Amino acid sequence: MDERIIKIQHVLKKELDDNRYQHTLGVMYTAASMAMRYDVDVLKALYAGLLHDCAKCIPNDKKLHLCGKYGFTVSDIERENPSLLHAKLGACLAHEKYGVTDKEIIHAIESHTTGCPAMTMLEKIIYIADYIEPGRRELPNMADVRRLAFQNVDECLYRILKDSLVYLNSRKIAVDPMTQKTYDYYKKEMGKED
Repeated sequence: MDERIIKIQHVLKKELDDNRYQHTLGVMYTAASMAMRYDVDVLKALYAGLLHDCAKCIPNDKKLHLCGKYGFTVSDIERENPSLLHAKLGACLAHEKYGVTDKEIIHAIESHTTGCPAMTMLEKIIYIADYIEPGRRELPNMADVRRLAFQNVDECLYRILKDSLVYLNSRKIAVDPMTQKTYDYYKKEMGKED
């Protein structure tokens, strides 16, 4: 494995809590497996998977402070749930702290929580790997979603987006507008009726 990846693992092991670190490794290896399946650069998948949650364990007040420092706009939904900020902060830290310059890796980190319309294959892989990695608690339909991840990446992405919206709406949790926009994009793109 790339020596820089091993160095980043050592840093993250100290910065993330143990559960988050184990999740990160699960996402990294799941992303690498999916990259091999879909003929995507495995090294990019390893970096994006490893760094996708690098800002997750930053306390929420510090997340808000860092967004101000970096000039990020914070929506009302993000202010109510600052955990959502970890994706855009993680993308920034991947560049600033960990020296990642590849824009595709950075954008895959940035979009791994909400998705975005017209995702690249790497972005889809990180989004899906975050949801299906082996250490994730079993969610309804997880076996089907994991199977789909290696059979039809777009069907899998759509299924996760749909299931996520059903879950959030059933719990009356505010939906990030980008998640809805991503779902609407893929629903139209794939000709889904629901």
